[in-house]
Amino acid sequence: MTQNTFLAAVMFDLDGTLLDTASDFTAALNRLRAEHQLPPLPEERIRQSVSNGAKALVELGFHISEEDEAYEPLRKRLLDLYIQDIATHTRLFPGMKQLLTTLESRGIPWGLATNKPALYTEELLRHLPLEPALVVCPDHVTRRKPDPESLLLAASHFGCHPQQIAYAGDHQRDITCGRLAGTLTIACSFGYIESGDSAERWGADYVVDKGEEIWPLLEKHYNL
Repeated sequence: MTQNTFLAAVMFDLDGTLLDTASDFTAALNRLRAEHQLPPLPEERIRQSVSNGAKALVELGFHISEEDEAYEPLRKRLLDLYIQDIATHTRLFPGMKQLLTTLESRGIPWGLATNKPALYTEELLRHLPLEPALVVCPDHVTRRKPDPESLLLAASHFGCHPQQIAYAGDHQRDITCGRLAGTLTIACSFGYIESGDSAERWGADYVVDKGEEIWPLLEKHYNL
C-alpha cells in the first residue's frame, strides 16, 4: 500500500474491536447454562469465543455442534437472553472514545463492518452514544466477512478507493477482508483472540495492543 494516501474513512469491526461486549455475552451464556443446571463458565474463557458469534458460544457452553437437535433451540434462546440486556456492561474499549472524537474533529467519517446481524447491531447502537456514518452487517451484503464485499461497499459509500480506508479488527477474518478489499489493515491484539492464536499471524499492515495506538499510526501512515 502506498503511504501518504488521503484517508477518507476508518472502518471498525464491532465486537472485540470498537466495543467490549464480552461481559453481556458472558451473562447471557451463563444464564442459559443456569437454565440447564450447569455452573457458570469464567468470562475469560467466553471472551476468546465472542468474535465467532452465537454458534461458537453454544458449542463452548454445551459441547454440541450444529448437527445436534438441541443446538438451534439453544442458539435462539441465547440470542433472546442476549438482546434482553444487550448493553448492560458493553463499553468502548480504552482509547476508542478519544479516537472517535479525533476522527470526528478532523472531519474523517467512521463506520462499522461487522458479522453481527443488523437486529443486534442496531439494538446495541440504540443504547450507546455512537453515530457511525455507515453500518454494514451481514444483512446488507451477499457474502459476509472474510469476503471483502462489506469494505468494498464502504468504499462505494464514501466515494473513495479502498486504499483510502483503514479497517481495524480483532480476528483473522477481519484482516483477510481488509487485505482482499485493498484497505489498510490494523489488527487489534486487545480483542477476543482464541487461545493459541495471535494477531501477529494474520498478515495485517499494523498490529496494535491498545486503542490509543491507532490515531498516531493513522497520522503517520496517511501523513495527516
